[in-house]
Amino acid sequence: MELTPRLRLSNWLVRQGLMGLPENDLLRGFCERCRAAGMPLSRAIVFIDTLHPIFEGRGFRWNDGESNESDAFEYGSTSTGEANQTWRRSAFYHMLENGHEEMVIDLADPSHDFSMIGELAEKGHKHFAAFVHRFGEAGTIGEMDCFYSYYTTRHSDGFDEHHMAALRDLVPVLGLAIKSAAQVEIARTLGRVYLGRDTAEQVLRGRMQRGVTEKIKAVLWYSDVRGSTAISARIGPDEIIPFLNDYAQASIDAIHDAGGEVLKLIGDGVLAMFTNENMAVAKRAALRAEHRFRHNIRVLNDRRENEGRPTTTAYVGLHIGEVFYGNIGSEDRLDFTVVGPAVNEVSRIASMCNSVDREFLVSTAFRTGLDNAGRNYLVSTGRFVLRGIGHAQDLYTLDPAIAADEVVGGKYERYLAS
Repeated sequence: MELTPRLRLSNWLVRQGLMGLPENDLLRGFCERCRAAGMPLSRAIVFIDTLHPIFEGRGFRWNDGESNESDAFEYGSTSTGEANQTWRRSAFYHMLENGHEEMVIDLADPSHDFSMIGELAEKGHKHFAAFVHRFGEAGTIGEMDCFYSYYTTRHSDGFDEHHMAALRDLVPVLGLAIKSAAQVEIARTLGRVYLGRDTAEQVLRGRMQRGVTEKIKAVLWYSDVRGSTAISARIGPDEIIPFLNDYAQASIDAIHDAGGEVLKLIGDGVLAMFTNENMAVAKRAALRAEHRFRHNIRVLNDRRENEGRPTTTAYVGLHIGEVFYGNIGSEDRLDFTVVGPAVNEVSRIASMCNSVDREFLVSTAFRTGLDNAGRNYLVSTGRFVLRGIGHAQDLYTLDPAIAADEVVGGKYERYLAS
């Protein structure tokens, strides 16, 4: 590749990296432009570790012809099991262990037994060029400390010195553009995981000033694991976190599936909200989430019982009211959440579940505004003055007869889905 097309491609990578072009499009554009400039690329893979609660990293593929492979993939931990064995047999592991930044392999040479080499040769690729570009300490985030890539050609003479010189110049620029895109994805992931989906989007759009809030009307959810303190006291320390995680997953999945926003995890409690221009729709979504939560708990408890682990259930309170939604805290430690009397009230409603021996309670304000069918599913458990709340109100629960008779696809479930 001559100097002029090399510079053009480098400039294209910089521009697209600044514009935020996705990683798979960056790789495809890079490879297609290399081929147009005379470099006989046949396949390329790039990957980079990330920060994610499930995946260790993400990778991207390009092929010179039709392929049933996806152009993007995610991979789990390579520290144990078969994934670890495959990683230790890879050319990249060999390069890291020996301090190499570049490796070129003739795929017809049987002396190389790295993973993937034989498969590439069987598919007609002739030569393989791999690169490892390490990040400095200031440029490392968690395990994201290298940019890995390899390129193959079907040309019988392999990559010549001109091709390798071009790759040495251009691959670091590609790596920088992909690292930039990966860091944006990390920011989004951290926001979603630690702040919540809608909250993260608001923060990433720039809503970070202390005191910047908006007054909204929302359906509020507060759930709490039943008897968690007593259970935690009698199980081993290494079982406490998996126990809490299992029941948190059951509630959060149900809330997200119904379109709710998880605002905060408070010990074993979950604070969430449901919003919609039509509050009747938001209420129906919250009821749907509670119904799904019960299903999730049944499935979870079946699994935990089979594993010989302790099981429990959870209390859920639902309320509706006006809250302030936004940034609250100090200049260097903010929480993007909801505050207001309605938030205190929903937590008090959930705490009343134990007193009235019900797992699910809703406020009078929540029941008001439901259609006739919805109101008929909820029955009063009595009139109460909640601690710290200055007025008495009826609290309602799902009619026990309906709850006992309800089956998959039953009337109540059809109502929630309508």
